[in-house]
Amino acid sequence: MSLKRVVVTGLGTTSPVGGDVASTWSALLAGTSGVRRLDDEWAADIPVKIAGRIAVEPSEVLDRVKARRLDRSAQFAMIAAMEAWRDAGLEGVELDGTRTGVAVASGIGGVTTLLANYDTLKEKGARRVSPLSVPMLMPNAPAANVGLYVGARGAVNAPTSACASGNEAISMALDQIRLGRADVVVAGGTEAAIHPLPMAAFAQMMALSKTGSEEGGDPTTVSRPWDTGRDGFVLGEGAGILVLESEEHALARGARIYAQVMGSGISNDAHDIAQPDPEGRGGTRAIQLAIDSGDFSPRDVVHVNAHATSTPQGDVAEGLMLHATLGDQVDNCVVTSTKSMTGHLLGGAGALEAVACILAIRDRVSPPTINLDNKDPLVELDIPTKARDLPQGDIVALNNSFGFGGANVAVAFGSI
Repeated sequence: MSLKRVVVTGLGTTSPVGGDVASTWSALLAGTSGVRRLDDEWAADIPVKIAGRIAVEPSEVLDRVKARRLDRSAQFAMIAAMEAWRDAGLEGVELDGTRTGVAVASGIGGVTTLLANYDTLKEKGARRVSPLSVPMLMPNAPAANVGLYVGARGAVNAPTSACASGNEAISMALDQIRLGRADVVVAGGTEAAIHPLPMAAFAQMMALSKTGSEEGGDPTTVSRPWDTGRDGFVLGEGAGILVLESEEHALARGARIYAQVMGSGISNDAHDIAQPDPEGRGGTRAIQLAIDSGDFSPRDVVHVNAHATSTPQGDVAEGLMLHATLGDQVDNCVVTSTKSMTGHLLGGAGALEAVACILAIRDRVSPPTINLDNKDPLVELDIPTKARDLPQGDIVALNNSFGFGGANVAVAFGSI
């Protein structure tokens, strides 16, 4: 069976550095950080007081009544999906709903709804718990609401693989279209976990950086992938959404095409529930599978948006993966971590970074990695600290995501 070619026709996002794709991309190229000190009253009681809060609040974009029926994570997904759907030229277009799907992921789901209603239960009793709690807190709520918006009557999926979730959703969408089960799939990820419990829990397991939380500290310098001073990630929030189509469907309706989805790979470390395999063997398999499933060679890969969260072990392991899969081509490959600016969006990270990958291909420029003052000598990669031009011609960019539970996903995007 011949596989259908899959292309990207729409992009949407809301992020710590911008409320839409244009503002987010401009900020990333400029090296602008969205990390700041939290001024919430509850932040005084937890050890980490910085995060990548969303740049534009949902209340400024969504209808107030509709927004109240959505958890914050679903609000982000809807904002990004609405932008992507418009960007693809599909707003008001009659599609075959049975050939339209959704794959929108979240690593944690509606945690703010869950915890807020638990507080209500304890303080005011069961009768005051919202009847909308379950449809708001369920992990598939973002996907389901996006599905309602686009009229999807095909598969509406919500993969959950921790910090690899958003990228896994894109991989799932790729498979749906390649196998002929859908013509259009809205894919991506979202997360809204800037709340005292998740932040305290991440801090207790020593995953979050505590630098910059002190009075007078500079939060914008804390997320520092590959730097010798890195000591943990910075939590971010937001969403990234792509509209994927079969090339045949996109051309038939005269759609503007950003890039081709070349291939994807999914694997697991089977090593530890939280720590990555220090030799990066699982991630290496995922990247190799992405290469093998696409019509390209490692020589075509000129850019990588790395997972690189600013943790001591994970950043080094990813360098080993790229050397193992790209060989000598790694020396000609521009590697970046946009998490240095946005923080780590957990289930939304891979999707936001996919948007950045696709725009890097379109504009032939890689965003920088900021806060890289002293590169770890164990990391032998070309990591520019200013935006870097990418070559012309046919090129491929890799988007890597790795998560708790040993999840690894790599997705390859190529120029058209």
